Amino acid sequence: MSGFYKNELQCCPKKTCKNNGNCKNCILKHKATDSLPYCLFPDNDGDKSLKHFYEILKGKFEN
Repeated sequence: MSGFYKNELQCCPKKTCKNNGNCKNCILKHKATDSLPYCLFPDNDGDKSLKHFYEILKGKFEN
């Protein structure tokens, strides 16, 4: 299987997070907080909200 399903140690720069290296718990936490994990949206300028993600996508496709 791909690396998505196993725990990865190099996925997130936030080493102090209790979910660092535990992809399943990380994604569940971000789903509950309506935000995206770093591994899915690394170029976020600090804003991991879905609203910001959609704004970035909209800008890429409108140009």
